[in-house]
Amino acid sequence: MSEDKKTILSGIQSSGEFTIGNYFGAIKNWVERQDDYNCIYFIADMHAITVNQVPADLRRRSFECAAMLLASGIDPKKSLLFIQSHVPAHAELQWILNCNAHMGELSRMTQYKDKSKSQGENIKVGLFDYPVLMAADILLYQADLVPVGDDQKQHLELTRTIANRFNNNYSPTFKVPEGYYGENGARIMSLQDPLKKMSKSDENKNGFISMIDSKDVIMSKCKRAVTDSDMNIIYDKENKPGVSNLLEIYSCAANKTMEEAVKDFEGKNYAYFKNAVGESIADRLSPIQNEFDRLCKDKTYVNEVLKDSRDSASYIANKTLRKVKKKVGFYSL
Repeated sequence: MSEDKKTILSGIQSSGEFTIGNYFGAIKNWVERQDDYNCIYFIADMHAITVNQVPADLRRRSFECAAMLLASGIDPKKSLLFIQSHVPAHAELQWILNCNAHMGELSRMTQYKDKSKSQGENIKVGLFDYPVLMAADILLYQADLVPVGDDQKQHLELTRTIANRFNNNYSPTFKVPEGYYGENGARIMSLQDPLKKMSKSDENKNGFISMIDSKDVIMSKCKRAVTDSDMNIIYDKENKPGVSNLLEIYSCAANKTMEEAVKDFEGKNYAYFKNAVGESIADRLSPIQNEFDRLCKDKTYVNEVLKDSRDSASYIANKTLRKVKKKVGFYSL
């Protein structure tokens, strides 16, 4: 880690396959930041178990997430890439921060209100408390910056509140992180409902494109994508959300500006348009998929990357944790 660079931290859940929304919205930017920042990236398997998981599937997906991130361009020589549960300091700091967080603060979290509805009366404590784990994730590494979308701004503000409260109560300990809003990734929407974000949990499998979908599957999903009866191919998210979403995807996949993307389809029909979008996605994913397949067969290498990063992350995290324990009065031998 270079002292001349700011530290940026981000995590991604190992709860399923990555979609092109994950790639264009986050992973692509993770790769591009590696030369300018000290990058710490982790696979959030501890966050994943706030909902029921099949243990064998969670283990497999955690490994596959690591392989996909490496295949996408995360360079272990430039960035740390580890699995959250491999660094016990995350859970240890969460408990201490729990004792510095307030019930009212957590109960106001919008995502908790939304997600708890699906758990009925038996709401898991972890679902209520996971914003404090998120705070621990960030504060352990003294991160300067945290990339956040609109749905995570509230959690970052809670992290800042807890950090300031701890610093005021026990003396300066944590760096208070800022949100990273520059070069935000594209917000890719569902192919079947362009008013909602693309999600791997979508019950309609035609609504999302997985990063491991074959070219035939990608082309089929693009052909079925919702558009409208007006055949003009223009970028107008309010009046033409389906067409605008496909243009957004095409501009990302083909590395073109929105103006260039729209110009490519002047005078073209929707069939031509959807086919071109599908081709651009398949072309962009093909080398990533090939590298992913190779890495999945080289488990030794992927595990070595995870171990090395775990050791480096643990060194940083435990340095912070020792200070915290001393500040709150824990007796040490």
